[in-house]
Amino acid sequence: MNKNIKAHLAILTANLIYAANFPIAKEVMVYVSPLALVLLRSVGGTILFWLAGMTLPKEKVTKADLLRLLVIAPLGVVINQMLFLKGLHLTSPINAAIMMITTPILVLIIASVIIKEKITLLRTAGIVIGFAGAFFLVFQNLSEITKESSSLGDIYVFINAVSWGTFLVLVKPMMQKYHAVTILKWCFLFGFPIVFLLSYSSISTVEWPTIPLKIYFFLIVVVLLTTFMAYLFNIYALKELSPSVVSAYIYLQPLLTAFIAIVVFKNDFLTWEKLVSALLIFTGVFLVSSGKATQKDN
Repeated sequence: MNKNIKAHLAILTANLIYAANFPIAKEVMVYVSPLALVLLRSVGGTILFWLAGMTLPKEKVTKADLLRLLVIAPLGVVINQMLFLKGLHLTSPINAAIMMITTPILVLIIASVIIKEKITLLRTAGIVIGFAGAFFLVFQNLSEITKESSSLGDIYVFINAVSWGTFLVLVKPMMQKYHAVTILKWCFLFGFPIVFLLSYSSISTVEWPTIPLKIYFFLIVVVLLTTFMAYLFNIYALKELSPSVVSAYIYLQPLLTAFIAIVVFKNDFLTWEKLVSALLIFTGVFLVSSGKATQKDN
């Protein structure tokens, strides 16, 4: 099979996993706090990626590249995981999914700054319209932002999207030199001490005997699929595709997440605000993806 097709299938599969993860992780966090879940994901991801690395030909990573991975690891495996789960804990799966599809717009902006990709007039219009939708969703109840508010959760998810978008742009050059597993095993190893220091105390608050068997199964799904497989598929796709193309597949997440949350879990509902926000964001990302850039998008 063509490498380009494999890359597209990989990123499509990753986003199917992410879409299912919104309602699944929401249920898990009824019993396991966001920080405790991040720690479990970090431990599981580090172990799985290092075990996977043992099955591959040994790659020597230069000291300069190790330093670079040390710098970008918090963006890809610490900040984004912590703020995503904390945000999802406070907001709804559909809100979180809608906020995540601002990532392609963010990737375009970040790429224009870091790799000097030209932003055309059409893409600029898309950025303005897309962000209008995102900000309408977040700030419709700005005066009510509190510890429990949905708007605060939306903001956390948005910052997570910024972190993940920056990570995609910065890690892209590394993919031309190393295997995806090599990149991720070092990122998770470098990120683990930070996650441990910030979340180790949260594990003691989890009442493990009271957790239903279904939630234990969901925990395995989150660690094995969302943390290991989805990360691997994302980074693998970056080897053949540009960050803009990889991030564009996030457009599918709100539709898939809404279907899963409403039909399967029955724990969310649509409102006119969500529909208007989604329409604005989809219009924005369509214009962004339609505008030509100086960098080649596969």
